[in-house]
Amino acid sequence: MVQETIFQHWIFTQFAFPFLLIWTLVFALLGKTKLLGDNKQIDSIVAFVIAFVFIGAAYPKDIVHNLVLFLTVSIVIVFVGLLLWGFASGSDLSKDFLTNTGVKWVTGFGIFIAVTIAVFWATGTWDNVVLLLFKQSWSNTLWTNVTFVVVIAVALAVMMKAKK
Repeated sequence: MVQETIFQHWIFTQFAFPFLLIWTLVFALLGKTKLLGDNKQIDSIVAFVIAFVFIGAAYPKDIVHNLVLFLTVSIVIVFVGLLLWGFASGSDLSKDFLTNTGVKWVTGFGIFIAVTIAVFWATGTWDNVVLLLFKQSWSNTLWTNVTFVVVIAVALAVMMKAKK
């Protein structure tokens, strides 16, 4: 049986940890951008007020909670992938893999899609998005045409690159 620790108490999970997360992020952003000048005390007070208002609202706190869960699972998945890559190849990723701009674009696009899906899931609108895009009478025709256009675009890109 799992024992509850002091950090699992509702005071920490519902108030202290979200407050510290938002205060730290806002303070770091204000300090980095120097939006309010060089005065760290003003940055701290503004970050405190924003974090205090944030913990008073339940819905944004739930969204951030779900996104933090997504982030932790994503970090574990990336860690396992990198660990397996290191075991299989015996080398690090910085030599050939990470210097390839195509890999950077594909990775960036994958991260964008994953974060977009995570935000839809965290806000509770994922079911509406799936319903809108895949469960309508016109969905089959739309996705057939999109697939057709993407295949043609990829074929043209390959042919244009081959001519150079």
